[in-house]
Amino acid sequence: MGEIPALDPEVDHVRGPADAHVILEYGDFECPYSRRAFREINRVGVALDGQIRFAFRYFPLTEIHSHAWAAATAAEAAALQGKFWEMYDVLFPGQAHLEEDDLRRYAAELGLDLARFDEDRTGEAVRTRIARDIESGLASGDVQGTPTLFVDGSLYEGPYDARTLIELLGGTAEGRSWP
Repeated sequence: MGEIPALDPEVDHVRGPADAHVILEYGDFECPYSRRAFREINRVGVALDGQIRFAFRYFPLTEIHSHAWAAATAAEAAALQGKFWEMYDVLFPGQAHLEEDDLRRYAAELGLDLARFDEDRTGEAVRTRIARDIESGLASGDVQGTPTLFVDGSLYEGPYDARTLIELLGGTAEGRSWP
């Protein structure tokens, strides 16, 4: 189908070594399948000693997840204070708790400036950044739900359990203990 934009470390939320295999996820913080991908991709990272590059792009399914947009704005507002990954690591496990009070509590626990967090969440920069990810996913023709994974730039349509992903990336799942 279409193509997804290449990762831009100045814009995209990326972690891991630049020379490693890349897993890119279009995800939704309220989606239970995205939460499962969160767990499995974390297991891949542990099993491969961090030797994967992981990127997350927003794709909130607001028609079915009433808190998806708010969670995405919380993550991006945290990013503006240098804490995207910390918020990302809180939002998926806290998926059942994405009300406004919960999001502000997470921000406070992460040491964010709450006045700035509140202002940024409703600001143009946050809306534009999230819209960029949504538009790139839609333009690809491949992103229609969450999670949608791309591995080394190609759409991945297989199972996203840790063992399968490790084997796909050239590792071995044999003898591994999962966290």
